[in-house]
Amino acid sequence: MTPGARLAAAIEIFGSIETQRRPAAAALKDWGLAHRFAGSGDRAAIAGLLYDALRRRASSAHLMGEESPRAILLGMLKRERTLGIDAIAKLADGAGYSPSPLTEGERVRLEAGTLDGAPAWVAGDYPEWLDPHFAKVFGEDRAEEGAALASRAPLDLRVNSLKADQARAMELLADLAPEQARWSPLGLRIKLTADAKSPAIHAEPAFLKGMVEIQDEGSQLAALFAGAKAGEQVVDLCAGAGGKTLALAALMENHGQIFATDNDKRRLAPIHDRLARSGARNVQVRTPKSVGDTIGDLEGRMDLVVIDAPCTGTGAWRRNPDAKWRVRPGALEQRQKEQAETLDRAVPLLKPAGRIAYITCSVLDEENGASVRAFLSRHKGFSVVPPSEAASVLGERVLVFTKAARLSDEGILMTPRTTGTDGFFVSVLKRN
Repeated sequence: MTPGARLAAAIEIFGSIETQRRPAAAALKDWGLAHRFAGSGDRAAIAGLLYDALRRRASSAHLMGEESPRAILLGMLKRERTLGIDAIAKLADGAGYSPSPLTEGERVRLEAGTLDGAPAWVAGDYPEWLDPHFAKVFGEDRAEEGAALASRAPLDLRVNSLKADQARAMELLADLAPEQARWSPLGLRIKLTADAKSPAIHAEPAFLKGMVEIQDEGSQLAALFAGAKAGEQVVDLCAGAGGKTLALAALMENHGQIFATDNDKRRLAPIHDRLARSGARNVQVRTPKSVGDTIGDLEGRMDLVVIDAPCTGTGAWRRNPDAKWRVRPGALEQRQKEQAETLDRAVPLLKPAGRIAYITCSVLDEENGASVRAFLSRHKGFSVVPPSEAASVLGERVLVFTKAARLSDEGILMTPRTTGTDGFFVSVLKRN
C-alpha cells in the first residue's frame, strides 16, 4: 500500500470507531480481515496513524476547525507527526487510493492553525468533563500533563532477577537497542518512533527463557515501593495477568509465599504460563469459585496485601488512547466504590503491623489521595508510610526521583511528564 492509501484506510477506520462506538483494536482487526492484501507493515503503519489520531483527537480537530475523521487525521499529521503542508498534500493528492486533494480551507488551517488560546483540555487532549479533575491535581500544568499522557509510550521491560541481570538481558536484546531505565534497577527501555512497528518481543529468546517481561517502568516501581521482603506472606488481591505478582516473586527471591487472586478468574488465565516461564516457585494462584470464598483461610496471616486497584486507567492513556474518549463520569463513580470495597477486603487479611500497598494506574485524586483519606477515616488503626520512605528502595536515585514525582500526604504520583512512566499512584498503608 502507498502511504496515501494507508492514510485513507486510517480515516476509514477512525470513522467506523466514531459511528459504531467500538474499541480501536476491534476496528483494526475487522479492517484487516476485510483487506487481506494489506501486509503486516501496512497494518502497523495504519494502526500507528489511527492511534496517533486518537491521542491528539481534540487538538487536531481544533487545528482544523472541525471534528470529522479526515480533519482529525490531517490535523494529527501536523500536530503529532510535525509534517509540513507539502508533505501532507503529497499524502492526500487523490492519486490511486489516497485521500482526495486538500481543499483551500484545509490548506489554510494546516498552514496557520495553532493551539494559541485553546482550552487546557484541547491542548492536553483529554475529555472536557475531566478538566476540573485534572485542574485539582495539576493546576496550570494540566495541559502539559495531558499532552504527555497522549504521547506514544516506549516499550519497557523488567529484567527477571531470578534468571538474569540487566547486563545479560541487554546483551541478548542488543538488536533492539535497549537502554537502562531511568529509575528502576531492573528496567530496560526500547524507544519507538512514531511510525515504528512494535518489536516481536514475545519471539525473543530472552523473553521465551523468562529473563524479561513486558512491564511499564511505573508498574515496576509500584512493585518496588510495596516493599515485599524475602520470607514474607503476601497477597496480590487484584493479580490479573500477574505482572506485579511476578515482580514481587523476584524481589522476594522465591522465599516466603505469594497468594495471587482476582475476583475475575478470566483475568488470571495468563498467569500460569508466565509463572512457569519466570521460574517463580513461591506463588500460589487462588482462582475464585465465587467472590470472597478463596482466601478466607489467610485472614490475620499476611505481612503485605498488594492492591492493583480497578480504576479508570487515566494513567495508561499512552497505551490505550481510545479508552480516554470512552470513559464516562459514571465509570469514575463505579471505580471509587470498587476501590473502597477492595481496600476494606484487605484489612482482615493482615497480621499486626501488616501493610497494604494501594496502587492505581490513574492520575485522578478521587481514585488516589481521596480513596486513601476515605480508607483512613474508616480504619483508624492505619497510617500512611511516608512516601519518601517507600521510595527509599531506589537508593542513590531516590532524591532525584522524589523531586520528579508528585509526593503528597497520601502517596506517590508518577506521570509521563514528570517521571517518564505511565501514570501510577502508590500508597503504602501500615497497620499501627
